[in-house]
Amino acid sequence: MKTLKLIAAGLILFIAGVLQAQVTINVNVGSPPLWGPVGYTDVRYYYLPDVEAYYDIETSMFIYYGNGRWIRKSHLPYQYRGYDLYHGYKVVLTDFHGNDPYSHFKEHRVKYVKGYRGQEQKTIGDRPGKSRYKAKYQSKNERQYRNANSSRSGRDKDRGKSHDNKGGKKKHR
Repeated sequence: MKTLKLIAAGLILFIAGVLQAQVTINVNVGSPPLWGPVGYTDVRYYYLPDVEAYYDIETSMFIYYGNGRWIRKSHLPYQYRGYDLYHGYKVVLTDFHGNDPYSHFKEHRVKYVKGYRGQEQKTIGDRPGKSRYKAKYQSKNERQYRNANSSRSGRDKDRGKSHDNKGGKKKHR
């Protein structure tokens, strides 16, 4: 009889463990996108000020206003097809719980205007093709930086002057 009770108790513990694992799996539906900011695993929405849209992590859908209503789509509207989600700022809505984040759109639009930048954000993943993009981007910026900061007047001062081996300057001929 004692062994039967131990077997029953073990079986109950085993079933409870299996049920707990199933609950955990079902709760973790919808993971943040790679372009999402690091450190926010328990939020559902981002507000994207540059495009005045929301992103629902749970459903992987963008929410934006168009044709007189709020639209849920897996992509941004056509006019924002080139928008870079990796470099655009994401306002993490940590204090909103519900299905319609746009109910606070007027406040979000005023508080986080287009071009808004809060604290620096690091994305969860790297932008696809990042290394190629970064190298191209850096070389272009470095070129612009060099051109903007090269002192032509400094180079022109010594142009046409010859120097002897001792470092002294000779006069123009």
